[in-house]
Amino acid sequence: MSPVVMHTVARMMAPVLLLVSLVLAVRGHDIPGGGFVGGLMAATAFALQMVAFGRPAARKQLRVHPTRLAAAGLLVALGSGIPAMLGGREFLSSIWGQLPLPWSDSLKVGTPQLFDVGVYLAVLGTAMAFILGMGRGEDTTAPDSRA
Repeated sequence: MSPVVMHTVARMMAPVLLLVSLVLAVRGHDIPGGGFVGGLMAATAFALQMVAFGRPAARKQLRVHPTRLAAAGLLVALGSGIPAMLGGREFLSSIWGQLPLPWSDSLKVGTPQLFDVGVYLAVLGTAMAFILGMGRGEDTTAPDSRA
């Protein structure tokens, strides 16, 4: 594939893939999807950037070190269980509430959504650490093993 075509496709598709990843993550409670699938779709967007523009460009687009992103995701996912414990319920029990909105009745929010955000971040960080690690081979040249 021509570099011009690849760059154009990557510039156009990366934002679309990120938007689809967010839709999958948000709709995961009612239809198939959720934080895991959304995180993988977001990693696909950054992988496309790496294929088109190289590892440094993908790393720059990510803006956060993948390991820190995965760790933050784990903390958010674990933290979503604390409100239930504070209320005397089992760890990771669902707690739901209503958030009033000025343009409609209300929005249903809960700790399962917070858990999905944590999973999204953990999967994105883990997948990007793996993907960027695979791209490391093009940065350095391996010594000849036959010598």
